[in-house]
Amino acid sequence: MASVLHAQLATPSKLNHSWRRTLAPDSLASTSSHSHSSSAATTSKGGGNVVSMPIIRCNAQAAPGAVNLAPGTPVRPTSILVVGATGTLGRQIVRRALDEGYDVRCLVRPRPAPADFLRDWGATVVNADLSKPETIPATLVGIHTVIDCATGRPEEPIKTVDWEGKVALIQCAKAMGIQKFVFFSIHNCDKHPEVPLMEIKNCTEKFLRDSGQNHIIIRLCGFMQGLIGQYAVPILEEKSVWGTDAPTRIAYMDTQDIARLTFIALRNENVNGKLLTFAGPRAWTTQEVITLCERLAGQDANVTTVPVSVLRLTRQLTRLFEWTSDVADRLAFSEVLTSDTVFSVPMNETYNLLGVDAKDIISLEKYLQDYFNNILKKLKDLKAQSKQTDIFF
Repeated sequence: MASVLHAQLATPSKLNHSWRRTLAPDSLASTSSHSHSSSAATTSKGGGNVVSMPIIRCNAQAAPGAVNLAPGTPVRPTSILVVGATGTLGRQIVRRALDEGYDVRCLVRPRPAPADFLRDWGATVVNADLSKPETIPATLVGIHTVIDCATGRPEEPIKTVDWEGKVALIQCAKAMGIQKFVFFSIHNCDKHPEVPLMEIKNCTEKFLRDSGQNHIIIRLCGFMQGLIGQYAVPILEEKSVWGTDAPTRIAYMDTQDIARLTFIALRNENVNGKLLTFAGPRAWTTQEVITLCERLAGQDANVTTVPVSVLRLTRQLTRLFEWTSDVADRLAFSEVLTSDTVFSVPMNETYNLLGVDAKDIISLEKYLQDYFNNILKKLKDLKAQSKQTDIFF
């Protein structure tokens, strides 16, 4: 079995899938809902590659060799593997799983600073890397469910982990008889093929469905936790807050609520094979979030507004050269988040399916209010302690 797995997962280039740039004169070719491809117009100038207007698409097809090779050895339904366990969402998935009595194993890349906090919580940590498929099979031994929260690091090409690594993980899970696979995606990823990360998420969803692996796909809109470093902390420290002039609205959700709903869905057999979207109670614009933070902090923000036109121009400049193409890919995602888009969906049907009361989902107002109350209380306590230790002569 090990030799067969190694042959299937030896290198991403041998897998029956593709996520690649190809050369074509028409860089604005439309995307068919049943076909994914990659196109870009490329010319040469001064001995270097100059890439103009790339549109990244992908072809995903389940490899015929990725069949279930498991001998049928039973595993505990409580045995789960969390991929991306050190991330904003991943750590909340781990905490929730441990609190609910699951046996949690965390796939973590080898790193100089070990993820000791995961071990302290009671999880088992195994070192592996999605960009090295040969490291994956050992992490899946004895696992019932895989929960994939991983994404690539900012400094590496998007396709390395988010496409090639995920395809290898899904194929390996199928080959080793994993009972269920939970994949976190992005809301509206199927509507933005011009954005590499969103197109890859859409293609990964398709690959997972076509693989025959029992799965749940969960699309997310935005994390409340990300607003702390982006807006709350800079306002408290009287630093610049960056915003845009776009009317984008995002229904942010607390990652603790996402984790709770995920495990409810995991235990609900009626959710198997379904696509769910989790969204917060209300969609917010950037300016509305900043105004809320100002009110709760009791001080004005030093806002620096970046026009959407500047983001578009920056993206066009960075994608002119091959060595800045990954920067352009990430700017493309920023451009979507600063367009006239609403990242939200009605949640009543999802709440009914999962048996959840909408009142139990925390609002952004309550989340930020709790944060500012705790921080401001700590600041007052520190000032009080400082005054008590002052010595006057």
